[in-house]
Amino acid sequence: MVESLTKSEIFLAKCGKVLVGEGDYRARIAVVSTVAKNLQSLGFGLSSTLLARLSTLSDEQVVDWYEGVSPLLRRLVGANRPFEPMYPNFPRQVMEASEAELYFNAMTHYFGFALSDHLNDPSLVVLPNYEKESRPPLDEFHQLRWIDLGSEIEFRSIFTRLVSANGSLSEFDKRTLKWFAANESVQELLPERIPQKENLAFLVSLLEDRNCLIEYVKTATDVLRIAVAMSGGDVSLGEPTKFRSFSKPERKFLLKCLENSGDRRTEDMLRWKSRWIRLGEFLHPGDYKKRFPNALAAFDVIRNDIPFKTFNAKVEESISRGDPHSITSLLTQRPGEFARRLDHILRSVDEPEMVLTTFFSVAGQVSTPVLLQAWAHFRQRDSLSSRAFFPKGNAAKVQFSTDKLPPLAPSLTLAAARGLRSQLMQRFARLPRLGKVWIDERLTEVFVPHSQRSASRSLRAITRGSSFQLPSGDTLRFFCWWKNIYNAAGTSSSRVDLDLSASLFSDNWQTSGEIAYYNLRSGECYHSGDVTSAPKGACEFIDISLESVRSMGARYVVMSVLSYTGQPFAALPECFGGWMIRKRPNSGEIFEPKTVVDKIDITASTRACVPVIVDAEERRVHWADLGLKSAAQINNAARNSVGLSQIGQAIVDLKKPTLYDLLEMHAEARGEVVQNMQSAETVFGLHEGDLTAFDSDRILSEFLA
Repeated sequence: MVESLTKSEIFLAKCGKVLVGEGDYRARIAVVSTVAKNLQSLGFGLSSTLLARLSTLSDEQVVDWYEGVSPLLRRLVGANRPFEPMYPNFPRQVMEASEAELYFNAMTHYFGFALSDHLNDPSLVVLPNYEKESRPPLDEFHQLRWIDLGSEIEFRSIFTRLVSANGSLSEFDKRTLKWFAANESVQELLPERIPQKENLAFLVSLLEDRNCLIEYVKTATDVLRIAVAMSGGDVSLGEPTKFRSFSKPERKFLLKCLENSGDRRTEDMLRWKSRWIRLGEFLHPGDYKKRFPNALAAFDVIRNDIPFKTFNAKVEESISRGDPHSITSLLTQRPGEFARRLDHILRSVDEPEMVLTTFFSVAGQVSTPVLLQAWAHFRQRDSLSSRAFFPKGNAAKVQFSTDKLPPLAPSLTLAAARGLRSQLMQRFARLPRLGKVWIDERLTEVFVPHSQRSASRSLRAITRGSSFQLPSGDTLRFFCWWKNIYNAAGTSSSRVDLDLSASLFSDNWQTSGEIAYYNLRSGECYHSGDVTSAPKGACEFIDISLESVRSMGARYVVMSVLSYTGQPFAALPECFGGWMIRKRPNSGEIFEPKTVVDKIDITASTRACVPVIVDAEERRVHWADLGLKSAAQINNAARNSVGLSQIGQAIVDLKKPTLYDLLEMHAEARGEVVQNMQSAETVFGLHEGDLTAFDSDRILSEFLA
């Protein structure tokens, strides 16, 4: 069961801010300093503004505030759970153990889980008994994550930004909207536009007074998404939905929206014919034939197979005839469809220049994300050696293709890219001025967050495929923590065996080896031991020496978490993973919160997950957050090596619009790009500035408008 969010948790996760009212006291410096020091051990620092506000409270109020915020921050980095690996003195203990000792411990543990399965007692776990030795203190500098003082206005703006986002939302964002719908008067927070129809559908499903959103519903597909959202289904329509029974007011609302959805109603319904037929069985449109006659007529077409020529059928006919004038005459009626088909149309006609000119005459009506994606496509069209596709749906899966696109004249490709960029610049020029703008070069490696629907909750909001330079330190420490499945009585009812693995690949993505439960050490890379059941929670670690990876002839390291016992991660009560950077891996605790760089909640409906890929040669980490389908009876890294290789290559070679691309257009259209950050009026930075790489809500709502 997913725990409900709190106001403080939302503000911290989305903005890195907290609400603290001004007091009439003066807390002792020692108390405020102690609180700040304790939070630094978790990797968080308090801004000077927040420290000043805490100083206006009493000592007791400061302590109360700390006791309220500390559990939230511990959860963000994973420090809310105990980490007790099989080898408590990892990694030195695994380094020094003999092969016989490692083998004996593994066989004894596996005998324990066999006995556990035979007795049907998942709580039975046999582990080697080692005393935890003292470790040298952690003496390393790690960058802090800063927490600032926020306001009620800033907090409430989270809702408006999420609803205004020109891209689909993550599961955590949806939970945030659900909190607002239950705790705030959201009608007064609604923006003028709700551009993303998935977000609209989800919001409609949350509100009791849905009529306040009826003006935002424009098409029949909007109505279908709303019915899906009300039934708890996939609003991307990537997966079928089992519709629930709707109340009479709900049926009237849906049919009213359908009645008002315009002349394209029937055609939109034919795109999802089987789903509309099933939905019609719950809406009973015949009961309201006089009130909603157009809705009933559309249902008659899809139910009775009445001939109806769709827009797409007309376009395909025109393409087959190679008639550019007929094609453009049709597609100018739907500019968004024109943009998505532009490459295909340019390859299919004898007058591509005329097609391109006609497209630009209506390009102003195309949404910003579609224009940006089209620009990125034409800019790099002829340089791509492979392409990756991420299908719709809640599970993050990837499809990989090395097929080349049919050729297109370079002059035409260049003209398309330049024209699309010009259209974007004209649009951005209408927004408020930015003045002198400095843009961090590192944003060239961070992708624009077009879609977050399958993004897992993580310590930082990172767009899939983005990459970052590794902090200083030679050892990466991957970690994973999970719990068995529990029954209604609260006891462990199903043994869950997850395996944390690191697969090594060469420069050309040939398998170079694995560090996994069946190979606890390779070079100077070590696994903390295979734990096969987690009645009270279990963990595994892997230490990766970047220098050792290169000395073994490998370059890429793919971190994976695999469900050996076959349960999808979504069925687990809790599962998360992440990675740390360590300079001296045998110092400090094995799990040191302030060394955590990223932590991700693993909740995909798959049984294999790839959080990150590391390039040991260039010292870069690529954010993957991908699920992998595994049909293998034995689910381990070796059996999944081909899939892990394809995912790794797809992520590392992924080409998408970057934040630098987008923000540079805004800067040129709305201000002046400068090379010196100190002289800038607006700063777009990786970690700091007026907008950072992790402000996905603002990027989606303000810069993709």
